Amino acid sequence: MKINLIYRDEKTMGVRLERYGVKEREGIRSIPGRKWVPDEKIWTIPYSIAAVESLLEAYRSCEFECDERLNKELPYIREWLDQRGTQANAVLFSSERGTWNTDRRKELRDALVARGYSSKTIKAYVSQTERFFADLQGTEASINDAAVQKYALALLKKGLSHAYVNQAISALKFYFRHVLKQPKSAAYVRPKKESKLPDVLSLNEVMRLLKAVKNPKHRAILYLTYTSGLRVSEVVRLRPEDCDRERKVLKVRQGKGRKDRQTLLSEAAFAVVEQYIGAEQPEDWLFPGQREGRHLTERSAQKVFEKALAEAGIRKQVSIHSLRHSFATHLLENGIDLRYIQELLGHQSVRTTERYTHVSRRDIGRIQSPLDRMGGLED
Repeated sequence: MKINLIYRDEKTMGVRLERYGVKEREGIRSIPGRKWVPDEKIWTIPYSIAAVESLLEAYRSCEFECDERLNKELPYIREWLDQRGTQANAVLFSSERGTWNTDRRKELRDALVARGYSSKTIKAYVSQTERFFADLQGTEASINDAAVQKYALALLKKGLSHAYVNQAISALKFYFRHVLKQPKSAAYVRPKKESKLPDVLSLNEVMRLLKAVKNPKHRAILYLTYTSGLRVSEVVRLRPEDCDRERKVLKVRQGKGRKDRQTLLSEAAFAVVEQYIGAEQPEDWLFPGQREGRHLTERSAQKVFEKALAEAGIRKQVSIHSLRHSFATHLLENGIDLRYIQELLGHQSVRTTERYTHVSRRDIGRIQSPLDRMGGLED
């Protein structure tokens, strides 16, 4: 069976099945957050790694076709297909790749590792550089600064996000400087950063979400993510000794920017964690994964969140990172100073933390609409 994946917007993607029998629908119905759009005869799923991974797993033997934008933005689909050697690989990525030496790929990866880049950034930079050569279908000898600028403009014209294009430019600058040893690259024109408001859950929605989870391990993950304002990469890498009940703090090791920090550890969260530890007895990692000696993957944590979201009946298109956004917003609405919130979140600049002032209802709630002051419209 053939399955078409279609970009819809920043939060959802479309899935069109070749057949819609009972058996075919079982896979799509296993994905939290899926919706049927009868007018278009198409399913929509969240635009997230966890949702796409669930889809690919549910239809392992099927043939996938992907529109150009998703092809560019979701490189892990190709990795998934490559790992399993499915026939869909030829359909999804049928265009010829440009010439990029395998040794160069290793050099780039080694250079990134040597400079302490995170595994997520390494994966992104390698994928961005690979796609650049695939798009140009040329050799390194024919690549110059003008080609990079042209490539960046082409990505923008295709509707890719400014953040995505900026990452592509950063990856290529790194490659030219540290692999090709060309330090004097041009000052590329970068697209202006898009100003997007964080997706936030209300206090009531957070409570519903946490109450919907029964599995002790899953409850502990979501409680800590919210009450300590953690990134998903931070919560899965916690160790049992990072919880300091006496001082009511949680130690976050090597967070974003390779920095340690301390954040809040609430009594409620610690009680949930203590119950989980008593039942499971984790050793090295607070949340161990399926592979021995490894921590839980970020994708697994996202799946835990999406399942809880569905069970709580919350229909917002949000990710587990929204719990961190909600933590910051709720603190701000409680009157906590922005500088303290900055420290708890581990933001390098207070300007990053200031985003939450735009979604907080602390001051907006005091403002009355002119229409409400007039008593509304009369019939």
